[in-house]
Amino acid sequence: MSLFSPDAQRYQRIPYRRSGRSGLQLPSISLGLWRHFGNDSPLATMREIVRTAFDLGITHFDLANNYGPPPGSAETHFGQILQDDLRAYRDELVISTKAGFPMWPGPYGDFGSKKHLVASLNQSLRRLGVDYVDIFYHHRPDPATALEETMGALDAVVRQGKALYVGISNYDAATAIKAAQILRQLGQRMVIHQPAYSLLNRWIERDLLAAADQEGFGVIAYSPLARGVLTNPELDRIGARSDGEDPPAARLRELADLAHRRGQTVSQLALTWVLRDPRVTSALIGVSAAEQLRENIQAVDAPALSQDELDRLDRIFPVRDHP
Repeated sequence: MSLFSPDAQRYQRIPYRRSGRSGLQLPSISLGLWRHFGNDSPLATMREIVRTAFDLGITHFDLANNYGPPPGSAETHFGQILQDDLRAYRDELVISTKAGFPMWPGPYGDFGSKKHLVASLNQSLRRLGVDYVDIFYHHRPDPATALEETMGALDAVVRQGKALYVGISNYDAATAIKAAQILRQLGQRMVIHQPAYSLLNRWIERDLLAAADQEGFGVIAYSPLARGVLTNPELDRIGARSDGEDPPAARLRELADLAHRRGQTVSQLALTWVLRDPRVTSALIGVSAAEQLRENIQAVDAPALSQDELDRLDRIFPVRDHP
């Protein structure tokens, strides 16, 4: 039996946001297990990160079939922690996983066929040691499979009791709208879309956020820190010298100056910015240590960005097309 007893005040530590027009609420910061949950990381560190997240009110843990390394190991490790520490709290957790990137050899090991999606989810459930996941995503568009088949597979896993909600990831706005409409015709709601979104990658502002408004799905931003670029350690790597530096480094220094004026770290400011839009349900972060989680979650308590600060960030990091 686990000796873990979570913080009794955990639900006072972080705000929750509704995912689009669904009934599902997610913490404004969610924990992604894309990195640092494979066989190259100590299980004790993973356990400390997961426990700390739950103590802080982070109830959403995001995985995919291929997270590792090797593929599948992140689900296996989280499943072990769930069994050892959080089994009694399963109904307080939102566990998500995905399928659509290469997972096993042959024509059924990736993309968006019903064969791949159903088989992959069955494997994920076994690795996680659960009867269902809360959210199951199609991880990327499949140009060779009819969208009706892919969305039909998502509808099927809900009807089979293997997932409570379904979503998509890495879809452009037009295809996301079509996906949502197909699911609605099947009697299913597309609850959430998971795109990359950060100060360095603002493509969803062009049309995807408007699509979310139109179709009523939430948006959870992955890589809100641009895979570590928007952090103080990255500035330390660049070094103290600023004369003659390239434009990206100069932009980071200007961001650091604004963060300092606000009493925030660079990563906290980057997260505060991502969460400024109410259409963004949650920011999905990955960490290698529990202390990073404690630092980053402070972004939710920061004062709202002023119009002058927003204008300055728009000048430093203008909206660009999808990279």
